Amino acid sequence: MAAWLLGVNTLKIQPFNLPALGPHDVRVRMKAVGICGSDVHYLKTMRCADFVVKEPMVIGHECAGIIEEVGGEVKTLVPGDRVALEPGISCWRCDLCKEGRYNLCPEMKFFATPPVHGSLANQVVHPADLCFKLPDNISLEEGAMCEPLSVGVHACRRANVGPETNILVLGAGPIGLVTLLAARAFGAPRIVIVDVDDYRLSVAKKLGADEIVKVSINLQDVATDIENIQKAMGGGIDVSFDCAGFNKTMSTALGATRPGGKVCLVGMGHHEMTVPLTPAAAREVDIIGIFRYKNTWPLCLEFLRSGKIDVKPMITHRFGFSQKEVEEAFETSARGGDAIKVMFNL
Repeated sequence: MAAWLLGVNTLKIQPFNLPALGPHDVRVRMKAVGICGSDVHYLKTMRCADFVVKEPMVIGHECAGIIEEVGGEVKTLVPGDRVALEPGISCWRCDLCKEGRYNLCPEMKFFATPPVHGSLANQVVHPADLCFKLPDNISLEEGAMCEPLSVGVHACRRANVGPETNILVLGAGPIGLVTLLAARAFGAPRIVIVDVDDYRLSVAKKLGADEIVKVSINLQDVATDIENIQKAMGGGIDVSFDCAGFNKTMSTALGATRPGGKVCLVGMGHHEMTVPLTPAAAREVDIIGIFRYKNTWPLCLEFLRSGKIDVKPMITHRFGFSQKEVEEAFETSARGGDAIKVMFNL
C-alpha cells in the first residue's frame, strides 16, 4: 500500500505494485517518512517549479527503513539492516555524472518527482548503493532526516564553510534550520538567522543560532533589516544562505554580505526575482546555486552518530499510516505554525 496523489488536495492510500528486484537492488520496509515542502506543493497545486504531476503518483522522499530482501549481487547489506535512502537515481553515464556532479543529471529519477513514484509506502525497491546503513545510536526517524540535512550539508560544501566563516541564514523553516545545524557542524563560529515568524526564530535559537533577527515582509524595509542583521552579527558576513528564495530575502542577502563574500541561493520561493545585482557585483559578491545534494549521506550519518548535529528537536509532529492520519499530517505540515518537520511512523 502507498499514499497516492490523485488530484489537488486528494491523497488516497491504495495498492502499489513494486517493481521487480534487480540484482543490485534491495527491498526496504519503510519505517519513517518525513513530509517536505515539495510534497505539500504537489498536493496543493499538482506541480513544483517545472515538475508537473500528470498522472497518479506515490508521494514522499525523506525516508528510512529496514532491508527485507536483497538482490543477488548485493554484498554490502543484509535483511534486517536499518538504512537511510538517498532518493535520487542518476544515470552514471552522462558527463555530469562522470565528473561527480550527479545531482545535476538530466536523467535523474527522484522519489516523488513526476513521473517517478515516491516512498510513502509500506515497501519500496531501491538501488543498494543508495541505501546507507544506520549507526546503532541513530533512530530511523533521524535516518529519514538525512535527506533535508543533506541540503544544508551540500550548501555548506558549495560555500566552503569553515571555522573562519560568519554565516547569515535567511528563513528559519526546515531547510534554514538544517543549514544552521550543518554550518555549525562545519565549524562556523557565528551564525545569525532571520525570519518573519517568532516561533520559528525561537526554534532556531534552541538549535544554536547565536543571534536571531525578526525581519519585515515589506521590500521597502530591506535597508533597515540589513542594518539590524549586520549589528547582530557584529562583524562581516562571509556567507549568506537564502533558504526562502524571494525578492526580499535575496535582496537582503546581497546587501548584507561583506565585499568578496558569497550568497548561496538554497530556497526556491520565486521562479524569477528582481534584485540589486549590480551593486553586489561591484562588491564582488559571488552567487552560488544549489540543487539537492551529492555524496552527503555518509557525512550526515557521521554528524548524527558523533552528536555534532541533533535533528531530533526538529521533528514536531508524528502520524501513523492510515487514510485519516495521512490527510491530517499533510494538513498539519501545510498549516505551518508550530509544525517544523512532520514525520510518518509506518
